[in-house]
Amino acid sequence: LRENTMIENNFVYPRDVSAFGFDWGKLALTVAPEVNGARRFSGGVVDLPPGQGHSRHNHPGAEEIIFVISGEGEQMVETPEGVPVVQKVGPGCTVFVPEDRFHSTLNTGTKPMQLFVVYSPAGPELGLRDLPDFRLIPKAE
Repeated sequence: LRENTMIENNFVYPRDVSAFGFDWGKLALTVAPEVNGARRFSGGVVDLPPGQGHSRHNHPGAEEIIFVISGEGEQMVETPEGVPVVQKVGPGCTVFVPEDRFHSTLNTGTKPMQLFVVYSPAGPELGLRDLPDFRLIPKAE
């Protein structure tokens, strides 16, 4: 039975898991130790409504990859000296956020923006549960 469970968890859609909801959007973790036993990274799908985004933050001890699936926005990644560098991003763009580096994302388009994010090592996303606007969105039935 355990083997079947792990096989099923190798293929995960955002609707298959509970999502982290915030005033700025949501994150559905589709790869994580608690979802499918991933050990070296975690990741998932971020949905940002038009005009929304997540504010400047960092992930101590972790790198992040942000891949833009759809929508348009502005991505900020600070230099090692703390200078913000902002660039317009759209579908197909991959953003690398080095360890500890402050960054933010804003949906500047008129349609939802969807991202796939990866954290290495796994764990930084768990801190999101401590944010004041956090709410758990149950998985679709």
